[in-house]
Amino acid sequence: MTVKASPVPRRGVFTAVAAIFVLFLAASSAPSPIYVIYQQQWHFTAWVLTVVFALYVVGLLGSLLVLGALSDHLGRRPVLAAAIALEMVALVLFLTAGDVVVLSAARVLQGIATGAATTALSAALVDLEPSRGRAGIVTSVAPLSGLALGALGSGALVEFGPAPTRLIYFLLLGAMVPAMVVVARMPETSLRRPGAVASLRPRVAMPTHLRAEIVPVVPAMIATWALAGMYLSLGPSVAAELLGLHNHLIGGVVVTLLAGTGAIAIALLRSRSASSLLAPASALLGLGTLISLAGVVGEIAWLAGAGTVVAGVGFGASTLATFGTFARIARPHERSAVFALANVINYLGNSVPAVLGGIAVTALGLMTATKIYAVAIAVITFAALALRLNQMRTQHRSALAPRN
Repeated sequence: MTVKASPVPRRGVFTAVAAIFVLFLAASSAPSPIYVIYQQQWHFTAWVLTVVFALYVVGLLGSLLVLGALSDHLGRRPVLAAAIALEMVALVLFLTAGDVVVLSAARVLQGIATGAATTALSAALVDLEPSRGRAGIVTSVAPLSGLALGALGSGALVEFGPAPTRLIYFLLLGAMVPAMVVVARMPETSLRRPGAVASLRPRVAMPTHLRAEIVPVVPAMIATWALAGMYLSLGPSVAAELLGLHNHLIGGVVVTLLAGTGAIAIALLRSRSASSLLAPASALLGLGTLISLAGVVGEIAWLAGAGTVVAGVGFGASTLATFGTFARIARPHERSAVFALANVINYLGNSVPAVLGGIAVTALGLMTATKIYAVAIAVITFAALALRLNQMRTQHRSALAPRN
């Protein structure tokens, strides 16, 4: 049995699907400015906070690996409808959360929903725009744009609106209703085909012939997403406790400066080749991190913000460069498993250092942990820069070497 296509024309559907993409990522970053309030109300330590953050990543990564290809077999609409329904359940849990256990459950479900939705949404966008022009731009820019908008909007509502731990989730829950209507009425772009159960088996691989290309970009991937993990989990706490910026809107601004700048960088640099971006991305990421650290240590908020913007440019350029590298080197039959590997690296880099950072905050204090975290990221990024420069020298020598 195949899914019948809706009679609704495709005009405008692409934009609506792109908006749903942004909505999911906005929902994922909405809790970031509220973590400080949860921590004050429920009296849990920093490592618990980062574990709650990491649980979202666990759900997201598991969903990407297991459900990533499901819409190719069941169709885009059923998978998207299920993802929206699960996201709505998660938002209801956020609305009713009174302790860390319920908050953790909400984050896990949200991660699963987001992973299922983003893969199906990306595929639907490509289906709707076969030329891949607009689709490629949207799938690159939408995630970081959503993270920025979600954090900024949440921070504003927490500071200026009523019910600081509830209102944002209520609004997001309401926004999911028209999203469900769009999905119900959009044309089905992928008819059902057999193999749905087999598609649930995770496929992760680093083919031997690709190791020389993949290994040099791994440090950049880890550093990029470790920095994002720090900003999303501990960024608002750093702004409040170390810079004295207790306005909750600032907690959203902190995330927005990184993710929003990254989204703009992707949009501006999308025509550049991945190979040309790898070295400058690593340099900017490391430099921006050190500038931000200097601002935090010196209690100079504008300097910390300026460093975040520099790091944000590196963040966007690195994301574009690393995924571009994987897309360039993987053969068609390898792409699913190779991109699964990329997701594993990115999200482990996003979650594990954040949890370790939370443990360090509990044991050593926020300032000391922030210094260690920032310096570690800078070291990794400059190692990535050194590896890339060495790779470029090797490629240059190979090109100049006489051939028999």
